[in-house]
Amino acid sequence: MTRVTREDIAAALAKVIDEESGKDVVSSGMLQGLVVREGHVGFSLEVDPAKGLEKEPLRQACEAAAKNVPGVLSVTAVLTAHRDAPARPSPGHAHAHSHSGGSARAPQGSARIPGVKAIVAVASGKGGVGKSTVSVNLALGLARLGRRVGLLDADIYGPSIPRMMGLTGKPESKDGKKLIPKENYGIKTMSIGYLVNEDTPMIWRGPMVQSALTQMMNDVEWGELDVLIVDMPPGTGDAQLTMAQRVPLTGAVVVSTPQEIALIDARKGFAMFEKTHIPVFGIVENMAYFVSPGSGEKSYIFGEGGARRMAEKLGCDFLGEVPLHMTVRETSDSGQPVVATAPDSEEAKPFLKIAARVAEHIDRALGNEARKGPVISIED
Repeated sequence: MTRVTREDIAAALAKVIDEESGKDVVSSGMLQGLVVREGHVGFSLEVDPAKGLEKEPLRQACEAAAKNVPGVLSVTAVLTAHRDAPARPSPGHAHAHSHSGGSARAPQGSARIPGVKAIVAVASGKGGVGKSTVSVNLALGLARLGRRVGLLDADIYGPSIPRMMGLTGKPESKDGKKLIPKENYGIKTMSIGYLVNEDTPMIWRGPMVQSALTQMMNDVEWGELDVLIVDMPPGTGDAQLTMAQRVPLTGAVVVSTPQEIALIDARKGFAMFEKTHIPVFGIVENMAYFVSPGSGEKSYIFGEGGARRMAEKLGCDFLGEVPLHMTVRETSDSGQPVVATAPDSEEAKPFLKIAARVAEHIDRALGNEARKGPVISIED
């Protein structure tokens, strides 16, 4: 197979002319973040934020030019708008909040989504802790509480929401500008997984991640939502920190498993939200214990109560523990999440309890009185 290089791609893009300036995208400085890895190409085009839609044909032309280079397997090109980073508030002047609620404001540099009352991030300090499983079932649990819920898959490195929600195909658009979210189980969803092949590796850098996330939030017809759940990428790197700063989050939920190495990373996730002045609603302990199918005996494979103790130490709410159940894994893999398909089951109860606690935090953060509506009573 022909080995493609950054120079090959840059040379191809140097032939693409921006009609407005009369210059090619390379010499004009529009090309940013060019990455080439094993035949997979990613880059962004820096444009005037007021002309994003006008520059879409230019983006498509660049994408086509890169695809025509011998050896290229896939191309991911996004538009990004350069903005000076907003001055971060000093601790003494930061807006007041508490981890259990309080007044919530959008971070500086962010813009709220019309019709969306609250945005809640579900994050983890590391991958492999079941963050997406928690995100999906939390969204479904909030919907069962009478909330209008959307689910944004911001984990562009490994989008799993389409599979977990049993959705495939590309989203449609009525006007060619805004995408219509794909819907199942009463939840509106959007994911980069709808737009790229499931086997395509994501090699984007921080600015490209931010641009893609911004487009999936603002260029989607979300309609009227009480809450938009955002399944964040795992980790606490530049991309995650940028999103925490720029996305107008009402609050965050941190997911961890009980073992100490996972808790160390979860503390980093907590600290990330602290630095960006976003209230942490609480911590969820996933894979808390294994329930033997025969005897029902609990086995604490990864340790016991680590996330609960960490929540107490950090002074935030412990939202609940989720056992390790084969049923949860099977239903997630098959696109039939347990809260949607078996809401009265033992496996669904922990997610419903967590959803109820998160709903309380959202209401306090928005300054709302207790909502009247469907109430789910869950007996232990």
